[in-house]
Amino acid sequence: MKILNYGSLNLDYAYHLDHFVRAGETEASFARTMACGGKGLNQSIALARAGASVMHAGAVGKMDGEVLIQALEEAGVDTSLVRRLEDVPSGSAFIQVIPNGENAIILNGGANHAVTEEDIDRVLAGFGKDDWLLIQNEISSLPYLMEKAHEAGMKIILNPSPMNESIWKMPLEYVDLFLVNEQEASMLSHHAEDPIREFTRSYPSAAFVITRGSKGCTYLHGEETVSQDAFHVTAVDTTGAGDTFTGFFLGTLAEGGSVQEALRIASAAAAVSVTRPGAGSSIPEKEEVLAFLNADQAK
Repeated sequence: MKILNYGSLNLDYAYHLDHFVRAGETEASFARTMACGGKGLNQSIALARAGASVMHAGAVGKMDGEVLIQALEEAGVDTSLVRRLEDVPSGSAFIQVIPNGENAIILNGGANHAVTEEDIDRVLAGFGKDDWLLIQNEISSLPYLMEKAHEAGMKIILNPSPMNESIWKMPLEYVDLFLVNEQEASMLSHHAEDPIREFTRSYPSAAFVITRGSKGCTYLHGEETVSQDAFHVTAVDTTGAGDTFTGFFLGTLAEGGSVQEALRIASAAAAVSVTRPGAGSSIPEKEEVLAFLNADQAK
């Protein structure tokens, strides 16, 4: 069984300002930082740090994308399926951050939106029955990718973030496992009165992991229900917590762990991540997560 994450790769530029820039205004920032991001990159790094063997497919700009590939490789991710594009820049995010922590973000899909059907055919030629495909909602050609992965017999795992209208163009009936938060579940069930019940009824053959932040998480599959309480910590930055949870949940399952164990380890990993600033930089190593669990058990 092989794990393929076909996902986004972004350069995140954060500009720290006294206030958000208004129309017609030019404002000097007092600091600028650059980090490697994108939900795809974050989840691949989390999978690798959880101990899983993961291959990342996607696209970056040839002129600016090497730092993204290097970040994946340093975490132990196989990047042989990442395509370098000559005439398209890497995906990017430009983030205004003001002193109270609020932010305003401009996204540019760049190379993430240059994934073609030909790219997908080339990548999926190396995968087949029982291999896992992890996807988010930040690259182009996702409906085609899901169709072809389903035809190949791959297990499709969807984290439908960021949620937008493009979700409804996807063949969601092919998804084997949905990884969603409460708000995403509500949107996928068209804000029904009982969104979780309606959501699971809509895709009866799928399994679901519903995360609820400080209220914990639940796994649902048919008549099976497994729950896990959240670990209570002092949060510094929740960015990337969901991606950390995804990587450690799937990584634990891939190593033969039970659903209960996977929920517990993923919840602990997410708890550790929110005590640190950043997204990819906040993802812990597996040894740190196990140490956290041992300390919690000793309380």
